[in-house]
Amino acid sequence: MTIEPDPLTVPQGIPAVDQAAHTPKAQFSEVLIVTGMSGAGRSRAAAVLEDLDWYVVDNLPPKMLMPLVGMMTHAGSSIYRLAAVVDVRGREFFNDLYEVLQHFETVGVSYRIMFLDASDEVLVRRFEQVRRPHPLQADGGILDGITVERSLLTGLKSRADFVIDTSERNVHDLARVVRSTISDDHQDQLRINVMSFGFKYGIPLDADHVADMRFLANPFWIDELRHLTGRDEPVSDYVLSLPGAQQFIENYVKALQPVFAGYLNEEKRFATIAIGCTGGKHRSVAISEEIGKRLRALGFGVTVTARDLGKE
Repeated sequence: MTIEPDPLTVPQGIPAVDQAAHTPKAQFSEVLIVTGMSGAGRSRAAAVLEDLDWYVVDNLPPKMLMPLVGMMTHAGSSIYRLAAVVDVRGREFFNDLYEVLQHFETVGVSYRIMFLDASDEVLVRRFEQVRRPHPLQADGGILDGITVERSLLTGLKSRADFVIDTSERNVHDLARVVRSTISDDHQDQLRINVMSFGFKYGIPLDADHVADMRFLANPFWIDELRHLTGRDEPVSDYVLSLPGAQQFIENYVKALQPVFAGYLNEEKRFATIAIGCTGGKHRSVAISEEIGKRLRALGFGVTVTARDLGKE
């Protein structure tokens, strides 16, 4: 965003950013300021951003933002999306923040502001529901605190790139809006872990779906296959050629598709599909690998893991 020139100078104590060092990475780095009215959904928005692989910091002193941004420009840094949640727990925060934003503009750091808002009536009701005071109400009432907060936030709201009114939105609706505003197509997809396991070691506790491959003949009883795993071609070819194997895979993947669509609609972005056999070495591994391939072909983000591979 663009800030109109103002008389603010770079605050003392804020580290300078080397322009030459910053420029190559700047186009790949993002800074998002998340602010707005208390009770309007900042925490929920922050959680959604974390799910989208943003590095989220809450109530960080503004002068610490520059060192964090500096980390994003260093080679090898894993932080390339930084979201800073700004609130009214410190009133001097906003004066410092305006200076930091001006400094961002001076050194060429690109940033955006997301402002969450709601009507006074809705905010009062939300505070009453959780039975907590507004952080700025002091000896007054909730509405008094809301009035003070609106006054403090007027400048930030006027600068915001996105203003999201949450008055008529529940937490799931808010998550959808944040995702549609911020995320790209890759981020918005469901991430699936297809995990093979052995029933004799127990069903995975985090499994959303469990399928049993013990209806297929066990390669363990074939001498030349016993020492191999489902990731080895002889075992994979054997398991996938067994009667019922291909039919199961085709029908199971087809059955999962409306489930995954429902997960996305309900803001569930991670799913674990557990495929089991007796020991988690042959059948479940081969079937998991094939299911993973088919789900990837449908456009899902998939990882395939073998929980019990290598166990006796």
